[in-house]
Amino acid sequence: MGFLLSKLTSLATVVLFGLGFCSFFTSTDAYDPLDPNGNITIKWDIISWTPDGYVAVATLFNFQQYRHIQAPGWTLGWTWAKKEVIWNMVGGQATDQGDCSKFKTTPPHCCKKTPTIVDLLPGTPYNQQYSNCCRGGVLSSWIQDPSNAVASFQISVGRSGTTNKTVRLPKNYTLMGPGPGYTCGVAKVVKPTKFFTADKRRVSQALMTWNVTCTYSQFLAQKAPPCCVSLSSFYNDTVVPCPTCSCGCQNNITHPGSCVVPESPYLASVVSAADKNSPLVRCTSHMCPIRVHWHVKLNYKEYWRVKVTITNFDYRRNYSDWNLVAQHPNFDNLTQIFSFNAKSLTPYGTINDTVMLWGTKFYNDMLVQSGPLGNVQSEMLFRKNPATFTFDKGWAFPRRIYFNGDTCVMPPPDAFPHLPNAGFRQYVSLLTVIMISVSTFAFTYAYA
Repeated sequence: MGFLLSKLTSLATVVLFGLGFCSFFTSTDAYDPLDPNGNITIKWDIISWTPDGYVAVATLFNFQQYRHIQAPGWTLGWTWAKKEVIWNMVGGQATDQGDCSKFKTTPPHCCKKTPTIVDLLPGTPYNQQYSNCCRGGVLSSWIQDPSNAVASFQISVGRSGTTNKTVRLPKNYTLMGPGPGYTCGVAKVVKPTKFFTADKRRVSQALMTWNVTCTYSQFLAQKAPPCCVSLSSFYNDTVVPCPTCSCGCQNNITHPGSCVVPESPYLASVVSAADKNSPLVRCTSHMCPIRVHWHVKLNYKEYWRVKVTITNFDYRRNYSDWNLVAQHPNFDNLTQIFSFNAKSLTPYGTINDTVMLWGTKFYNDMLVQSGPLGNVQSEMLFRKNPATFTFDKGWAFPRRIYFNGDTCVMPPPDAFPHLPNAGFRQYVSLLTVIMISVSTFAFTYAYA
């Protein structure tokens, strides 16, 4: 009995350890295999000392290849290590001043222990601007537009110490982009940043520099996927839809207004409701705001063509500067693309099977809300590689699809459109063919 109890105890320990390990593994979902080095790095450079503190420049670098921050933009926060205050800011602002009643003269810009900083809006007066500021918190991805993948603001900090030994680094950095999803590490002192003059003849350096690295996790950002994929082909009449309940299920009975029927006479009044930031999705079987459709369109002797359509089912949201990442083994032979921009990603070194797509500026870089114009589409022409090309077993369809950096739900592989009669193949031996031919000839000769 004691032996059995010992075995059960050991088994329970293993099970609990396994559950704990699974939970731990899920929480580290920030690693992206298609962008393993992607992150947002926040750098602080102290450029001068003041009587009670310092003046620093904080810069956000979006080193993510295809994940960007769209309107209403990023929000940066932290916790002061001592009793610091923000005397002044240029190129950014704190959302809440806090209690500054202890200051008898000019009050600081912010007295909160945990300030929250946002970017200034376009059109801000020049005397309040700083380099790379004033875009409403929008940060482009590094590949799509590296010049707009950087944001900066200047901050004057008081009651903080006036030397490298007395300054304490802020703690508990947080980054919203614009919702949750980013986890920031601990601030670390690094080598001071060097600054070059315009003529490159003089170099100066920061008095002190520290970095903070923030990584993104789709698991933390949202409970449900934001997009799904449907498939079709010229050689099969079947259209494979997005899996049912890919991003949620219709629940208008328990939660009225969770989705909208396009033919509803009350559509306009529902769309113009007060809560503009909450999604309002068209009623579908998949309930996703975004659907990506991959259609194998044509087959030539040396080429084959694919049509990609992205449809917005959200009645309240526009997707500006959207991007799509697709993985397929034939992308190393992508010959031509129409109406989209394309850039190859090589997350696995020399293997070129991943491409980032985004809309042409001022033409289709905005994916407008649901309606007749709520879609963008393009066609891609591939050269065939005789060693690998086939329409069999779903080879012509993508392995995975990302929209704005988030993974889309794919149909199961066994549902992919297949070649006609692909599931009914008879492999007949040569001897069988000869025997059937001889029998047929003998039967014909005997009864001729």
